[in-house]
Amino acid sequence: MRPGLNAIAAVAAASIASAAHAAQSDPAAARIESFDRALIEMMKQGPELGPRGRLRRMEPVVEETFDLPLMTRFAVGPAWSTMADGDHQALIRAFARLTAASYAHNFDRYDGERFDVSPQVQTRGPDKVVSARLTPQGKAPVQFTYRMRLAESGWKVVDVYYGAVSQLTTRRSDFAGPLSTGGAKGLVAHLDEASAKLMR
Repeated sequence: MRPGLNAIAAVAAASIASAAHAAQSDPAAARIESFDRALIEMMKQGPELGPRGRLRRMEPVVEETFDLPLMTRFAVGPAWSTMADGDHQALIRAFARLTAASYAHNFDRYDGERFDVSPQVQTRGPDKVVSARLTPQGKAPVQFTYRMRLAESGWKVVDVYYGAVSQLTTRRSDFAGPLSTGGAKGLVAHLDEASAKLMR
């Protein structure tokens, strides 16, 4: 290769590396990378911690990663606006516990899994979309998509998509029955029961 082409190639390589570094340093993607690292750490100690130990480990991680008030409000739906503030707080706590319990239950041990977060972060209005992939040992990868929004403490998850399925849309459907029959207190009881089942 001629000297001039060498210089051009070097500049192109530097530009590509700089772009890749900028994408990887996106704060929304960094939040998901931190969450995935916490999951792996918990999984490696999963059997030793036990269900409740994993729950305690995940609760602060979930609070840091997810915009729980916003997610709870969306999952509850229009009935949220008619509830008292005390009901709001009770529902947020119950929703947070269920979210942490779900991760503690589903990621209970480490078998060589790997998480990969895409550096290609999409911007959609006020939100960012971060894609991640879980590759179990010897199995097909599982794709996760996180919709994120800027909060006071940084970028936080406001919805998770498994393929094309929105977790919050599924939650709203699941919550509709307990909410219609028991109101806010009935839904809190339903969420607490679901968390308890995951911890058994």
